[in-house]
Amino acid sequence: MTIEGLLEQFYADLILVKRAAEKTASTYKISAQEFLEWLAGEHIKLRDVTAQNLVYFLMKRKVDGNTELTLAKDISALRALGSYLVRKNYWPENYALMLDRPKAGRHLPSVLSVEQTDKLLSAIDTSTPLGIRDAALFELIYSCGLRISEACSLKVANVHFDEHLILVHGKGDKERLVPFGEIAAQKLLRYMNEIRPELVKGRNISEVFVNYKGEPISRKGVWKRFQELEALSGVQSKVHTLRHSFATHLLAGGADLRSVQELLGHSDLSTTTIYTHITDTQLADAHKKYFEGNKND
Repeated sequence: MTIEGLLEQFYADLILVKRAAEKTASTYKISAQEFLEWLAGEHIKLRDVTAQNLVYFLMKRKVDGNTELTLAKDISALRALGSYLVRKNYWPENYALMLDRPKAGRHLPSVLSVEQTDKLLSAIDTSTPLGIRDAALFELIYSCGLRISEACSLKVANVHFDEHLILVHGKGDKERLVPFGEIAAQKLLRYMNEIRPELVKGRNISEVFVNYKGEPISRKGVWKRFQELEALSGVQSKVHTLRHSFATHLLAGGADLRSVQELLGHSDLSTTTIYTHITDTQLADAHKKYFEGNKND
């Protein structure tokens, strides 16, 4: 059956069987079309859909800039579509029931799209020494999902270029290893080799990132530089938004929740679920069924 044919049958079922209002049925049909077209683009057959696929679809919608209200409507539509597909024997169960609609007043992190992130980072003026430092600093915060305090306290001894790993000292004195990519490696190497020696002037400073005086950069200093970057790029954001964007972009790209939890340094997996709108209890079951033993980043 074509996407168009399935959508028409789904719409008719909503009107005739479920007695849904015409406006509601139309809204659900639009959301269902987005989902079905996403499945086609990902080459996923309707009968092979899993709860994991639903999460990835919603993360893609969030990354594309859709509001929490739109996502809530998408989830309602997916639940209705799932009910229809179960009754028509396409799905053995309604996987969309595992999705939790964003609750009114619930704080959800702001997230930049990939394009906004690129625009923000590319606005850094790397013709100046501090600009080269900032390029390395904010690239590392984004590509490693670091908290500001973690970036400020990062030690030179804990940067391992051969392995592309950094040892991060996080909350509660917990340490974690986080990989960084080639772009971050290039920016960090340039800063470490060309700029940092001139700033510290031979002093034994253990922190990677230093200010113009050659002293460890402060959180306030990072915030100030980021505000200047906001003004230059025209992208309204906060430093911590880079960490939220890191997590969201990973999930949208196919990373599993357990891996993202480890990279972020969350003690509890439920903390990571704020990026997926899945309830804690449901996530535990879904994770065990779909993600256990799968740590492909």
